[in-house]
Amino acid sequence: MAAAFCALSLSALPAASVAQGRELPDFTELAERMSPTVVNIRTTERVRGAQGGGEVDEQMREFFRRFGIPLPNTPRRNAPPGTEEESMPQQRGVGSGFILSGDGYVMTNAHVVEGADEVIVTLTDQREFKAKIIGADRRTDVAVVKIDGNGFPSVKVGDTNKLKVGEWVVAIGSPFGLENTVTAGIVSAKQRDTGDYLPLIQTDVAINPGNSGGPLLNLRGEVVGINSQIYSRSGMFAGISFAIPIDEAMRVADQLRTVGRVVRGRIGVTIAPVTKDVAESIGLGKPAGALVQGVEEGGPAQKAGVEAGDIITKVDGRAVDKSGDLPRIIGNTKPGARTTLQVFRRGSTRDLVVTVAELEADQARRVSRAEPPASAPKTAIGLTVSDLTEAQRRELKVRGGVRVDLAEGAAARAGLREGDVILSIDNIEVTDARQFGAVVAKLDKSKSVSVMVRRGEWTNYVVIRPTK
Repeated sequence: MAAAFCALSLSALPAASVAQGRELPDFTELAERMSPTVVNIRTTERVRGAQGGGEVDEQMREFFRRFGIPLPNTPRRNAPPGTEEESMPQQRGVGSGFILSGDGYVMTNAHVVEGADEVIVTLTDQREFKAKIIGADRRTDVAVVKIDGNGFPSVKVGDTNKLKVGEWVVAIGSPFGLENTVTAGIVSAKQRDTGDYLPLIQTDVAINPGNSGGPLLNLRGEVVGINSQIYSRSGMFAGISFAIPIDEAMRVADQLRTVGRVVRGRIGVTIAPVTKDVAESIGLGKPAGALVQGVEEGGPAQKAGVEAGDIITKVDGRAVDKSGDLPRIIGNTKPGARTTLQVFRRGSTRDLVVTVAELEADQARRVSRAEPPASAPKTAIGLTVSDLTEAQRRELKVRGGVRVDLAEGAAARAGLREGDVILSIDNIEVTDARQFGAVVAKLDKSKSVSVMVRRGEWTNYVVIRPTK
């Protein structure tokens, strides 16, 4: 038997396995051709003081910034104790980027250049340039910088829509400051929901601090993404990395180059996912759309008639498959445009026309709040409720609803509590405590029932299940 194993040759393997082995990619030509388009980016900032704190390994600075960890104070080496260093530039971080055009426009991550007083771009031939920040967009983590000159080698932009799961991809960058490092892997997944405005590409390409802003390339040498994030408990590569799709990044870059900022649409709603239980209990069928938890007072959605508890299922006929789709669709809509929202409300759909406004940076939103007040008899589902006062209805901007004074049994297990305001039950709008009691009395006690609940500024659905 042992001899038989020893005699097994390549010719005895299935033809498909041999062919597959011969087809493993060779990255040498791609790396040689594309490396000159990839740059190293160093940033410096002027230290405002020199109080305490030890030195931080400069390759870890980007990791601190990327994951929101405060950067320790770093006094100049051998500086006299207590000396002010107002004018002393300190190296702040290291990252990567790639040249978009021969006239010196470079794309990178916003977090690479954020807060920098000086940006230094180094090419593979060791030429160094001081770069000007053209613009940066924190929401998508895309930035564009410019170096002076012409005739620079530039990348070719690929089509993210043609990118397939399982396809080989290559990253080139400066992990830990090690310039022009090439790593490879495959596309693990697409459309990963990790941000408000971007569905990211997930890969298993080795990405570490310093790779941020570098290109993700397909085997044709086309840029399909910007390496941006990793999933890790240690801060080092753990087999999962994320890239910004290049089509989304180019939309942002074009606006940064032309107007220096990104213009986005907004309608003034706070949203949440629609769960399977909620979808089934309210008659929606499948868990899709975006549940409106809150409506901005005086905002576009409120003016169009959108209410808390609505589920937005389509925008101009385009399906909202999951809640994260809504901010992306609206964000890409030109401010001032009239847009039709299809909403699901209490068992039926309706169309509402909204005029999209412009999203401003970190805009504060005022949302109506609910204040608790007074009591009535306990219902069969374990709720004691009371009418809202006129003042409370005006404050909440609701036509009806009842306040929960006590939640027991099935209602308590579902998460309802004192002070909650019930706006509808079983897709029936609640007008007052008496009508609420009549609706509950007619419910099938063996079936789950959906309740639309306002808590503070948010509206959500709660499913009350029968006691088994």
